[in-house]
Formats: sequence, C-alpha cells, structure tokens
Amino acid sequence: MNKWINIAILFSLAGCAATPEKSPEAENELAQHEVLASGVNRNTVIDEEVLYLLMAAEMAGQRNQYDLALDAYLQAAKRVDDPRIAERAVKIGLFLKDEKRTQEALTVWLTKDGKNLGARKFAVLLAIKNADQKAAVENLDAMLADDPAGFEAGLLEMSKLFEKEGRTQFAYDALEELAKLHPSQPGVLFVQAVLASMLPNNALAQEKVSRVLELQPDWNKAIIFQAQLAGRSGDLVKAREYLEKALKQAPEDVLLRKMLLEVLINTGAYDDAIRLCQNVLDEKPDDAESLFSIAVIYLQQNQLEKAENYLEKLLANPDWEGQASFYLGKIQLEQRHPDKALAWFDKVDGNYAFDADMAAVSLLMGQKRMEDVERRIKRMEAKYPEQQLRILMAKAEFYNQLGKYQEAFDALSSALKDVPDNRDVLYARALVAERLNKLDVLEADLLKILQKKPDDVGALNALGYTLTDKTRRYDEAEKYLLQALKLQPDEAVIIDSYGWLQFKRGDSEQALSYLKKAYEKQPENEIGAHLAEVLWSLGRKKEAREIFDSAYRKSPDDEYLLDFKKRFLSGEQ
Repeated sequence: MNKWINIAILFSLAGCAATPEKSPEAENELAQHEVLASGVNRNTVIDEEVLYLLMAAEMAGQRNQYDLALDAYLQAAKRVDDPRIAERAVKIGLFLKDEKRTQEALTVWLTKDGKNLGARKFAVLLAIKNADQKAAVENLDAMLADDPAGFEAGLLEMSKLFEKEGRTQFAYDALEELAKLHPSQPGVLFVQAVLASMLPNNALAQEKVSRVLELQPDWNKAIIFQAQLAGRSGDLVKAREYLEKALKQAPEDVLLRKMLLEVLINTGAYDDAIRLCQNVLDEKPDDAESLFSIAVIYLQQNQLEKAENYLEKLLANPDWEGQASFYLGKIQLEQRHPDKALAWFDKVDGNYAFDADMAAVSLLMGQKRMEDVERRIKRMEAKYPEQQLRILMAKAEFYNQLGKYQEAFDALSSALKDVPDNRDVLYARALVAERLNKLDVLEADLLKILQKKPDDVGALNALGYTLTDKTRRYDEAEKYLLQALKLQPDEAVIIDSYGWLQFKRGDSEQALSYLKKAYEKQPENEIGAHLAEVLWSLGRKKEAREIFDSAYRKSPDDEYLLDFKKRFLSGEQ
C-alpha cells in the first residue's frame, strides 16, 4: 500500500457486531438471565418439556458440555415462539463450529423473527463462508430491504470477517449479483469499492466509487475514499482535488483537514499547507495541532527560527509540552548548541520521553562524555523495560565507542537469543564481529539478512566491502557491490567500496575515478583515507598529503586517518 496517508479508512472495518465475542461459559450464563430468569417471552406458552430442555441446557453449560447445551436449546427453540432461544443456539453453534446445527438454529430464528438484522448478518456470514451465493444474495437482499439506511455500515463491519475467512472475492461477487437487482443503490456499490480495495484491486475500487458518486455526488465518505484510493495509486494531485472538494462540504472535519494537510506536505505544497493551518489559527489561535503542523512544515524547509516560534507557543499546553520540547531540542542540536539541546531533551515527558533520552545519549556519545552515557543508559534500563532491545543497541554502541568490542559482541549475541531474525541486531553484530576479526560470524549474519531481504543495500555493501578489505574473494565482493550500486548508484559509501575493490585488484586508475566521485559526494574520513592511499600509490604524494591534511585538521583522532599517517607519513618530515 502506498505510504500516502497513515490514517485508517474512516469507517469501521473492525469486526462484526453480530459476531459473538463471549466465551461459551459467558454465553450460557447470559442465556440463564435472558431466557430463564425473564420467563422467556411473556406471551409464550411454555410447557414442562420445554422448561426441562432449558434447565438441561443450563446444567450442560455449567458443566462445559456445550454440545449437549446446543441440542437442548435447539429443541426448545423449535417448540416455543421466542426467537431468543434460537439466537442462543446459533451463538453456541458458532462457538462449536457446528455449521449444520448452527444453520438449523438460524433457520428457526429467521422463521420466528424474519426482520431481525442480527439473524440476517449471521445468515450472510454462513452463506459466504459456505460459498452459497444464492443464500448470500437472498439474505443480503433482505438486509437491504429491512434496513436500507444501515446496510452499508453493517456490511463494512463484516468485511474483516470476509477477509479473515478468505472470502472477500466471494463477498464482492455476491454483491455484484445484488447490484444487478438494485443498480441505483449507492450503498451496495460503496461496499463493493471497499472490498475491491481489500483484494487489492485499486482500479476496480476506483471504478466502483466513481459510480457511487455519479449516483450521490455529495456523499463525503465516498469522496474521501476516492481520495484515499488516488493516494494509494500515487496520484496525490487527484487526492488533493478530492480532499479539497470534501473539505468544502465539511469545513469543520478535523480528520479530513489532517489528510489534506499530509497530501499538501507530501506534494511540496508548503505554502498551501501553511495557509490551511493558518485558517484554523485565525479562528482558534491556540489550536495545538495546527501550531505543531506549521512548525513541522518549517522544520522540513529548514526555517528553524520560524519552527521554534510556533513550538514555543505549545509549551503552555500540557498535552503538547513534551512533544514541543523534543523538537526544540532537535532544533538546538541542528544549530550546534548541544548543551541547550540536552536541556530541552531532559524536559521531555510522556510519549516522547524515550526518544528524547535516546537523543540525549546519542548527543553525549558524540561528545565522548562516556560516564554520562553510561549513567543515562542504566537509568533508561530501569525506566523503559519495554524498550530493552533499543537500549541494548545503544549499550552496544557505547561499548563499541569505548573499544570494548567483545562486550558489544556479547550484548548483541544475547539479544539475538530473543530476536534471532532482527535485522538491526544482526547488522550491528556483523560490524562488531569485523572488529574482532570474526569474519565467519560477520558473513553469516549479513547473509541471514540477505536471505530474508536480498535487496538490503546496507548488508550488500558491508559484505562486499569486508570481502574486499579482509579477504581476496574479490569476485564475490564484486557481485554484492554491483547489486548495491544498481539499487543506489549515487550512494557515496557504496561508490567508495567499489573503488576500493578496484584498488585491491590492482587497477589504481579505475579506483581513483570511483574514490574521487565518492569523496566529492561525501567527504568522510574513511573515504578520504582510501583516496589518499590510492593517490600515494600512483606517486601523487602531494595530492594525497593535501587530502589527508584537510581531513586530519578536522578529525585528528579518526582511526582511518591515523592508520594512513602511521603507514605512509611516519617517516615523512
């Protein structure tokens, strides 16, 4: 599904209201209160034999003998004019997954109360489950006749059950037959559009919802769904058009405004997005969501001062103070004010507290304040027991930066016992394994990632580079690196890896071409060290020294630069 809008379909698809959710014990207890305690229907004549059957059903239920309880309720339901007993038999039959007796009880229920929508919903579900199109269409037709206003909502409630049973296509086809009987009924077509989207058949869904809007042009729910379908297909221009139309008809709809706002941001229409928020703020100056949305837009445009102004307005709102503080911290970090950033992160509570603590740990690691990092990680372990995996990853990086590679390796290995297929943990352990010269572990971990996701660029590059740098398996390395380049041809670190492979194979001129390109894109220390070494090997020592000196002035503690200095410059004046 397209990543367009993270808001779910506006109508509930969460389960059928007619579906029994209670345990058999609870159902039987309810039966006692509703059937026995109430004396059944006051107009029902109940003989001794029926009373005996009801008592037998009660006792069987208390003993968890639901099969006997179902028989007793079914027999009683046939003898009295009270549909509630048949309803109870249907529900117990469903629990037992006894389709034959459930159908029998359902027939009795509908005979006694033919307009009961709950009974009709059960009948539709059973017919669709059993692939009985004739019965499905008949019961759908009855539902539509008895409750035309609630038909669409009732079917949408049931759609997840169709999906669960693998019957979405069958349900769609049954509705196609119903639509032939009622070609001008928009509710039927709308449910078809939703089912088509679940198949998924986006084009068919769009066709159906377009027909809905021909019949009922101002139906906002259909307009919104049409916008969602456009968004899923990547047509955000159309999505915007539909949402703007819907918003004109329902200008106070908050959820609709959020959807349009996200489309505007995703299409880069920042000025329109700001105007949309500002229209709300003109009427409600303290509207928190609009204030935050404008701040986020300015952050995306790197207009940090404007973003800061709007975020500061949220600090007086207890529900938004934590979120605002977190982003104010990120702004200070972007402006290279680490102490101010840390102060903001430490003010954050609520849903953003963990992310703020992680940001603080990352900041402190960058400053090499390792005692502070260790103290904070220990505090987080006690504060966030549900986030132990992410905290462990932070701890592994902490050990890694201290040069305690075995401790990092052991921590990650311990984590893999609980999450053996976790990509991030496998990748992190592979990088640490390289430090410990455990190339067998590195290769196994990266291949495990690639087995699950062959196009994982990070794993492809890491494996290709390691085989280049640590072994002479250059043909294998090239296979992985060419695949990585195909997926991300402009990624500097991959270009660097491929250039380094050419150097290892002895083609320094070809290597130089790739490494220059990589360094221009991303002047990182490791790439600079590689470039300097290739230049040195070609006798272009002055150029190599210039590359090295430029990088070394900025990062005198970098391990790659120090290694180059030790191997090539230790004897130089």
